[in-house]
Amino acid sequence: MKRAAQLALLLSLGAGLSFAEGSESGQGNLTLWKWANVLLLAGGLGYLIRKAAPPLFAARSQSILKDISESGKIRQDADARAAEVERRLAGLEAEIAQLRADSQRESQAETQRLASHTAAEIAKIHTQAEQEIGAAGKAARAELKRYAAELAVGLAEKKIRARMTPAAEDGLVRGFVRDLK
Repeated sequence: MKRAAQLALLLSLGAGLSFAEGSESGQGNLTLWKWANVLLLAGGLGYLIRKAAPPLFAARSQSILKDISESGKIRQDADARAAEVERRLAGLEAEIAQLRADSQRESQAETQRLASHTAAEIAKIHTQAEQEIGAAGKAARAELKRYAAELAVGLAEKKIRARMTPAAEDGLVRGFVRDLK
């Protein structure tokens, strides 16, 4: 209300000065109505602004306070996320070292497993080779015995043929026939 009164006083002083000027030039009446019109317009605008502005400004203030509150929450969330990222980054070095140690242990275990597997395969192949050599030795001995027997039979046949005379043949056949009867 004080401002409206101050504004009205200021406008009336301006109107008074204008009226003083207008009366000298002969257009005082017209200028006075112009100033009255301006004062009436300013008073109406002042009244409307005074009536409509406080709720508008209050709503705008509420909106601004709400936005400030929301931005504070967003900032807190961002700070929390940043702290979490910082914490993860701080633990990242230790985690990388742990992963390296784990992979080295796994690599050593895999190397050991492969070495054991290779040794088992070599032993298996060695055993299989010994069995095959043993089997080949047995087969060779059997073949050698068969060959020796063939040679012995062949040699005995030669000796028998050499000693066999027609009289000896007759004696053998007669003895065979006697045994059959």
